[in-house]
Formats: sequence, C-alpha cells, structure tokens
Amino acid sequence: MSRIATELDELVAEFRNRPLDRGPYRYMWIDALTQKVRESHRVVNVSLVIATVVNSEGRREVAGLDIVTTEDTEAWTEFLRSLVARGLSGVELVISDAHGGIKAAIATVMSGASWQRCRTHFMANLGSRVPKANWPTISSLVRSIFEQSDRKATSAQFVTVVDKLTQAGFDDAALYVLDAAEDILAFTAFPVEHWSKIRTNNPEERLNKEIRRRTDVVGIFPNREAVIRLVGALLAEQTDEWSVARQRYMSTESLSAASSSEPLQLHPRGAMEDAAG
Repeated sequence: MSRIATELDELVAEFRNRPLDRGPYRYMWIDALTQKVRESHRVVNVSLVIATVVNSEGRREVAGLDIVTTEDTEAWTEFLRSLVARGLSGVELVISDAHGGIKAAIATVMSGASWQRCRTHFMANLGSRVPKANWPTISSLVRSIFEQSDRKATSAQFVTVVDKLTQAGFDDAALYVLDAAEDILAFTAFPVEHWSKIRTNNPEERLNKEIRRRTDVVGIFPNREAVIRLVGALLAEQTDEWSVARQRYMSTESLSAASSSEPLQLHPRGAMEDAAG
C-alpha cells in the first residue's frame, strides 16, 4: 500500500503543480467541500477548495485544489495567489457561492475580474429569509430575472421584479435582491451563449457529487494528505477526460466574443425608493 500511496502522491503533486499555460482562462468556478480529518487526537472539519476553469480551447480543467482550515479572506487569497503563480491569467469572471472572504480575495488577487454570486445558492439564501408561505410567489418572480434573452431585458425585468415585490409588501425580499444586484447579474456582461454555465456553480455539481461519493466511503480521513491524495487523483483523471472529450465545454468562437462594459440600468421606481428611504 505504501508504494501505491507514494505513486499517487507523485501523480497528484505533478497535477497540482503543473503550469497553467493554456490561458487565457476567461471563467473560473470555485467551490469548497467540508471534509473530516483527524488532527491532534480529535476529528475536525476542514475545507477542500477547488478551482475549475475553461481554457483557451474551450475545455474545462481543474486548475487547483487545496485544504484550508477556515474559509476566510486570508485562505482564499493564498489559494488564488498560488494559481496565479502557476500561470493563471485572463480571468474575467469568478463564479462561486458567497464563501467567507472570497469577494475580497478576488479583488486583491484578480483586480480585473468580476464576481458572479451563484444564482442557486443566492435563491437558497433568499428563501431562508422569507416566510415559507410566501416563497412560491417570491421565488417565481426572482427566477424570472434570470430567464431573459439579453442584458437589456434582464435589467428591465430586475426593476419590474423589485417593484412587484415591494408593491406586494415583500420589502425585505426586495431590498435583499436589490443589494445583491451587481453580484447576481455579473454574468450578463458576457456572451449569452455562456449564461447558463456562468450564472451558477451548478456545472460543478456532478463533479462535487462524485467527490462526495468517494469521500463519504472514507468518512474520517487520517490526515489532510489523505484527502488530497484521494480527491487529487480523481480530479486529475477528470481533467484528462475533459481534455479529450469530443464536445468542448464552450466554443473558441464564443470565448473570443467581447464582454459588455455598459453598466446595468437597475433603478427601481417609486415603491422601492420609498421602502429604501
């Protein structure tokens, strides 16, 4: 077993330290999964952080993975800097949940990149803040924002939805949506062909499910290195499969399309102004 573990460690180390030289990497998805490990004679929770990108050929690859003790700005900053040190470049949009400190880390390390707050997680966060009886109405309205065909229509629908929420007496929900506007609509600055893939972390869910399937078998890892060994081998294999897949994740033509620099017009009308004032 020690020989197999050594070989796996070498393979994973090579994968984790490889140069990121297939950029520009226009989009990057970041996620974190909690794992249990034994440390100092007790079981503790740590976070497995994973970054997935789309390279210049339109193919996905896992750019990096690491174990952090706490999801804070310092940890995320160190992780992102490690990716940049290996050659990560050209990132225009980072998609993630609202993990602790991640927005500040992106601003520090990738000053030219925007942050897209995962729509799915945002909806879950919003749902936890409103009465269950009102959720069907509120969720239907808010989801309609993301179902528009272009940036202008999305902006107009956003204003309409905030007004309707306010007029219906859902002021707290309206303010919560309004406060998150720039973060949940960052995706609209990019080609429409990419919208379904860049407004949420959902494209990574299949990968996360496979990771959980493997790690749940172990339950509690003996140390952090064991987590990296198991998950790193899985992610290296997945990246190899993506590299030879018949269909690219995004076309090279669409990846070269320009993004919009015009600001969204998000100005709710009277009812919202009264609630906010």
